[in-house]
Amino acid sequence: MISVVIIGKGNVATHLTNAFKKADKVNVSSINSRKLKDIPTADITIIAVSDDAIEEVSSKVTNSFVVHTSGSASIKSLKNNTRKGVFYPLQTFTKGKKVDFNEIPFCLETENEKDLKLLEKAAKTIGTKIFSINTKQRKALHVAAVFVNNFTNHLYKTANDICKDQNVPFEILLPLIKETANKVEQISPKKAQTGPAIRNDKKTIKNHLDLLNKEQQEIYTLLTNSIQHGEKL
Repeated sequence: MISVVIIGKGNVATHLTNAFKKADKVNVSSINSRKLKDIPTADITIIAVSDDAIEEVSSKVTNSFVVHTSGSASIKSLKNNTRKGVFYPLQTFTKGKKVDFNEIPFCLETENEKDLKLLEKAAKTIGTKIFSINTKQRKALHVAAVFVNNFTNHLYKTANDICKDQNVPFEILLPLIKETANKVEQISPKKAQTGPAIRNDKKTIKNHLDLLNKEQQEIYTLLTNSIQHGEKL
């Protein structure tokens, strides 16, 4: 039995706590990051708080093995005086939206092999995709994740705005969104690229720009130039 304490009440903390509660070989408890006086002892103490709070919270934890869940913070951001590690589930989490942890990659980092095995054992109680990733690799993954998730979602929002302006249902685009995501499981993103930018279809590009407001034009032009430049590389 692995004992786990999760510090934090945000989306990641909530989803991890719920997942570990369903695991047969884990005894999990959670506490609010604002109440750190009586932290139960545990094999693994997971700090699932904002990046800015990791140093302060970890400095108050005396448990033997402390990890954070951040994609961008270094393992050195942990200020506990005991063993350190990272337990980063690479996924977007929203309260009330269920996720399948078997489909979520766990990016793990520790200071020694024994602790890595412990984190792997804990991760395998709730998931199947386990990776040993160092801080530099994890930061690169986090940046890449911002592109495929946060930036892409902003483009969905922009597309939704365009649809609203023309009184067109955004749901018409959903099959295209799904096919675009599915396609990169079969071929590389570079090979999957289509559209007027890669074809250098100047007439279509101009027609598109004429339909957009100034902010949308800036985004469209920036991405068009990026696609065309990337094709030349």
